[in-house]
Amino acid sequence: MKKLISVFIFFFIVGISSMYAQQRERIEYLPNFDKQTLHFGYYLGINNNGFKVNYLAPDRLNPIPSIDTKQPFVSVNAGIGFNLGFVIDYKLHNNINLRFEPGLISNTKTLTFFNPDLDSFDSNGLPNYTGTTNTEREVAGTYLHLPLLLKFSTNRLNNIRPYIIGGLSYDYNFSSNEVNGDDNYDGEFRTKTSNFMYEVGVGMDFYLYFFKFSPSIRGVFAINNEIVPDNVHNYTELGNPVSSPWTGPIDYFGTRGVFLNLTFE
Repeated sequence: MKKLISVFIFFFIVGISSMYAQQRERIEYLPNFDKQTLHFGYYLGINNNGFKVNYLAPDRLNPIPSIDTKQPFVSVNAGIGFNLGFVIDYKLHNNINLRFEPGLISNTKTLTFFNPDLDSFDSNGLPNYTGTTNTEREVAGTYLHLPLLLKFSTNRLNNIRPYIIGGLSYDYNFSSNEVNGDDNYDGEFRTKTSNFMYEVGVGMDFYLYFFKFSPSIRGVFAINNEIVPDNVHNYTELGNPVSSPWTGPIDYFGTRGVFLNLTFE
């Protein structure tokens, strides 16, 4: 994530330097570009995606045993992936544009669970947490990303135009195993197929001789809970149904990510 931010800061510094240089040169490229009501483009970029995890309050963890609150039930190792897609831009106002940016996002995250010992149960028939050998799950995702965004731009200064952008998106996860009957007891961590996000970001338009180049950095945040809870397993020899030691403690599980997009229009 720090690398993505560093790259964007580089483009921002270059843009500011160009802005001051152009105040002297005053060479304006694509002078009629922003007069178009509708125009198109494409983007490519990289992302750093992870998950935000919230846990149930201690009094709601039953029948999951409470452990040291400083030790999370699950840690998330965010992964680097790529983005690519198209841009459809509709001018609403001199400084406001409505944008639809359908694309594909690919990313893989690694989850490490504080390990339950399924061969060792307490007096209530619940798995003991040993903390000795942790369980890892890879969560691969290939998403159809469908964001509808509003872009608010400043007035153009020669060949530079900063902006902020934000809106909502629908993500369809082609790699989802939501309908899979297997769960973490069988080595499968399940996430939902359909998810809703909101995203906000900043960027800068550079008007070049043949096209407009726009680097931007954005934060992407899930609205809905993406986790599919494990099935309740009944250990008949204990006479007690056991809730999942993996997903049982989790109250909310949703995507948090940073996108660095390079757009060409």
